[in-house]
Amino acid sequence: MHLASLLIRLWMVSLLCAVSLPALAQQKLKWAHVYEATEPYHTESVWAAEEIKKRSQGKFDIQVFPASSLGKETDLNQGLTLGSVDIIISGPSFAARTYPRFGIAYYPFIFRDGEHLLAYAKSSLFQEMVNEFRQKTGIQVTAYTYYGARHTTANKTFNQCADVKGLKIRVPDAPAYTATWQACGANPTPIAFAEVYLALQNGTVDAQENPLTTIEAKKFFEVQKSIMLTGHIVDGLITMVAPHVWSKLSPAEQKMFGEVMQEAAARASAKIKKREAELIEFFKKKGLSVVEVNRKSFQDAVLKNKPLESMNLQRADYDRIQAVK
Repeated sequence: MHLASLLIRLWMVSLLCAVSLPALAQQKLKWAHVYEATEPYHTESVWAAEEIKKRSQGKFDIQVFPASSLGKETDLNQGLTLGSVDIIISGPSFAARTYPRFGIAYYPFIFRDGEHLLAYAKSSLFQEMVNEFRQKTGIQVTAYTYYGARHTTANKTFNQCADVKGLKIRVPDAPAYTATWQACGANPTPIAFAEVYLALQNGTVDAQENPLTTIEAKKFFEVQKSIMLTGHIVDGLITMVAPHVWSKLSPAEQKMFGEVMQEAAARASAKIKKREAELIEFFKKKGLSVVEVNRKSFQDAVLKNKPLESMNLQRADYDRIQAVK
């Protein structure tokens, strides 16, 4: 009788442990980026976090941190390796510091438009790079979001490459962004994204370059008088999962993370493209000059003064991107 009672108790304890295992196994993850809470990069990341929680029956509890609240873009990229963040959205130019091939996407004028960039994101070339990057770092790239064509704001208008000589322009702290401006004799100055508005307001820099949607979200139009449609880089953002998270996911979980993050990226890309098309009139109504520049003068200067090889980029990768339809 005593033995039977003991066995029943042991069975009940094991049953209770089994029932509580899913709760104990819940993973809290940090998803971080530098964009505003109003922007699609954030709202669709929040959607993805909720969707992953739902599809995993609550196993993954993801909190999304916007607007550089967990650090600058450089910090967030380092955080993936250090384990201080679990998922980030960032420009691949930062990942290119450890995997230079990603930098090809930032060679000025390489993409015809946003559709060309998104076609590249689905290409065999990009998948090849993703696999090599994961083998080198353990970081998994899961999605590519259209960020927009980068245009330039300043208090003085310009029309061609020669006009920007000496212009002190803020760029992100990554070499790819300096190429156009160095080629034309400007003075590119890296400043953290969160500090750009103040730097423009107090005259630390004369100009900055970003997509129209970012110029709107960050309210740079309040402290600049003109927008020049340089379109020098068609930009995108990649979603990345840290090695300490990705390596512990089952194949089914990896597939689910990828599918949800790609859906979120597609939703954000569609919203960005729609808003981008509306913003020229918005800025004109705000009293800004909107200038169509001689883009060929900038492109010619880049090809002459900043050839691919000088940026440690591969001609074969450039040609494969040009062939993407």
